[in-house]
Amino acid sequence: MAEHSTTCVIAGGGPAGMMLGYLLARAGVDVTVLEKHKDFLRDFRGDTVHPSTLQVMHELGLLEKFLRLPHSEIRTANLEIGDRHFTIGDFTRLPTICKFVALMPQWDFLDFLAGEAKAFPNFHLLMETRADDLVWENNVVTGISATGKGGPLAIKAGLTIAADGRHSTLRDRSGLAVEDLGAPFDVLWLRLPVLPGDPVDLVGRVQGGQLFVMIYRVEYWQCAYLIAKGGLDTIKADGLANFRDRLKQVAGFAAGRIDRSITDFDQIKLLTVTVDHLREWARPGLLCIGDAAHAMSPVGGVGINLAIQDAVAAANLLGPELQHGTPTFKDLKTVQARRQFPTKVIQAFQVAAQNLLLAPTLRATATPKPPFFVKLFDAVPWLRQWPARFIGMGVRPEHVQLKEM
Repeated sequence: MAEHSTTCVIAGGGPAGMMLGYLLARAGVDVTVLEKHKDFLRDFRGDTVHPSTLQVMHELGLLEKFLRLPHSEIRTANLEIGDRHFTIGDFTRLPTICKFVALMPQWDFLDFLAGEAKAFPNFHLLMETRADDLVWENNVVTGISATGKGGPLAIKAGLTIAADGRHSTLRDRSGLAVEDLGAPFDVLWLRLPVLPGDPVDLVGRVQGGQLFVMIYRVEYWQCAYLIAKGGLDTIKADGLANFRDRLKQVAGFAAGRIDRSITDFDQIKLLTVTVDHLREWARPGLLCIGDAAHAMSPVGGVGINLAIQDAVAAANLLGPELQHGTPTFKDLKTVQARRQFPTKVIQAFQVAAQNLLLAPTLRATATPKPPFFVKLFDAVPWLRQWPARFIGMGVRPEHVQLKEM
């Protein structure tokens, strides 16, 4: 078995893992990031880069270069209930350097962070390397056993970070207890073409018992169709023609594009929605962040934002200790103390939205009446900044404090 030693090993090359790896390497910490795939090319991942994340990129001096990458920008959030149109969020009023949500393929975002991190000689990215288990010594995690391109690999580290997603292997191996908050729906992702004259924004549509979200991506619409939990098999059994008819009922201006664009169920990608969080995020020598610590609902599209915020907080709180030694278990628990409140607030909002708004709508046969708060946000433009703040900035946004070495 090959052996490798590092100050901090991070399992998972997603937004949380790559951002933390970059921040620690920038501060002079020897850090190794493991990514089990050979590249970052996975379709229908979360592609939103929120204003708070763009603010972090600005604080790192990377924003101008980052925004040269192809992307689209969402400045308002809109909702269509039946034939009525409402504007319910306005990102242009946010107190951030970027007053929009950027939409960029996540592989471009991760490639960008990886490329910037590789400028630091103490940053090591091991692609096609899967974290298999934790290594323990006297009830303290001292690293990871992994499988890489060359076979088994042991990585010894003063700190191990589990950033390997909602199906985290390391979280399972740690024995940390997970609290499942439940989710009454799943999401089907699909694409529709953009045509001249289309709106350039985020559009949510409610028609009958159907919910459909369209996200403008310049060359195509990235669309989310909400279904009852576990309902995909029923939809498939009902046939493609009936599914297309359902889409046409809710797709609004894009209804005429459905038949030509959706020709096979293989074009539809299922997101099984999970909402959960760890009761404790750490063991001695181990810290979980991002989806490994708290799987988020797609409501608001805030999962990536929360993961990035976790990474910034972990770097701020643990970076100084890693520059000189190994963080204690007490140090690791400060990250949960910092990030647990924002996570719980947002998850409580998501669960309330799921149970009080989304699930009843999916069960309904008639188009619901617009809720009072929807009409209020539409009628009073000044109020639209508050949903935008909650989604675009989150609760207690983090700022880069760990200095570059």
